[in-house]
Amino acid sequence: MLHKSHFDYVIIGNGLAGLQLALSMTSDSFFDEKLIALFDPSKKNFNDKTWSFWETEPSKWDDITHQSWNKASVITSQKYIDLNLRPYSYKTIRSIDFYEYGKKTLSNKKNIEFIIEHVESVNENKIVNIITKNNSYTATHVFDSRLPKDFSISSKKYISIIQHFKGWVIKTEQNVFKTDTITMMDYRLKDDNQTTFTYILPFSETEALVEFTYFTAEIVNEDTYDSYIKTYIKDYLKIKNYSIIETEIGQIPMTNFPFEAYSTNKITKIGTGGGWVKGSTGYSFKHTEKKVAQIIKNIKTNQPVSKNLFKKRFKFYDKVFLKVLKDENEKGEWIFQQFYSKNSIQNMFRFLDEESTFLQELKIMWSLFSWSFIKAFFKTL
Repeated sequence: MLHKSHFDYVIIGNGLAGLQLALSMTSDSFFDEKLIALFDPSKKNFNDKTWSFWETEPSKWDDITHQSWNKASVITSQKYIDLNLRPYSYKTIRSIDFYEYGKKTLSNKKNIEFIIEHVESVNENKIVNIITKNNSYTATHVFDSRLPKDFSISSKKYISIIQHFKGWVIKTEQNVFKTDTITMMDYRLKDDNQTTFTYILPFSETEALVEFTYFTAEIVNEDTYDSYIKTYIKDYLKIKNYSIIETEIGQIPMTNFPFEAYSTNKITKIGTGGGWVKGSTGYSFKHTEKKVAQIIKNIKTNQPVSKNLFKKRFKFYDKVFLKVLKDENEKGEWIFQQFYSKNSIQNMFRFLDEESTFLQELKIMWSLFSWSFIKAFFKTL
């Protein structure tokens, strides 16, 4: 352990963004002589979520990838859409595997210190002061994953809905699940007239994550998720006997709140607190990887740390999409049916990864052509 009070870089939060950033820094010789501290009140020693993403090639995450698939389905009340994902693979990583990999890798680095403390305040002067309950530290630059305080106060001024969900990992007595296909969205089971769907990741023929998800402005009681998951297993999967071996529950903000405006010369907001979660979908894993790479590039070329982290046209697309879901939440099933029935899944993945061409984006936007989107388009202008 270093036991220092001043660091070149402080990372607040040992979640997806914080650990990816630290791993990238320590894999680059440019940072070999830089002192780096990671602050988190938790030791990150339990599985609290799964991250899913898609890739076309093997990656550095393959050793901790829990499962991958090349097929998917989207089911609505009108259509059953089969999707061949190739050349993409849809992958999932359990958070505990990611945390353990990150901690093990970083603990071997002499310039890294883990500090298990809750950060109470961060103040920017000539250097940055980090205050915890019992100690104070300084840093040349801070990467802060905490949500800005203004988000809870003024988020209603912006277009905001919440992706909230609960999932059960269940074990069945009989072989039930098709191991090569995920159910990306099944809209047949609804909570009233809201955008809700069931998501299934089969880990084996007898084990799968079954998750009930909302894209709505308000959250629900935890037993509401349980009720819908139980109903889906009984009525749609036709499973009578099973055991629940793990659960996860979460909330992801889907918003056009300007998180990036809270970054300064010496403090960079990262992760959910930096607006790194894609506003229209809640996906974050690969977006985090790209933004981390851009930050590393900016530091090494002596550019502002937060430069070029966002693409304006995709933020506009997200804003239009969110406006429709906010004003007409019942449109969610139709939107995603149009997305996946009128466009190739490969183009959709490029679009969601913000790697599509403008022509591909126009085609995707045209597939959603409706009065709802026309209204939303001009309102967001």
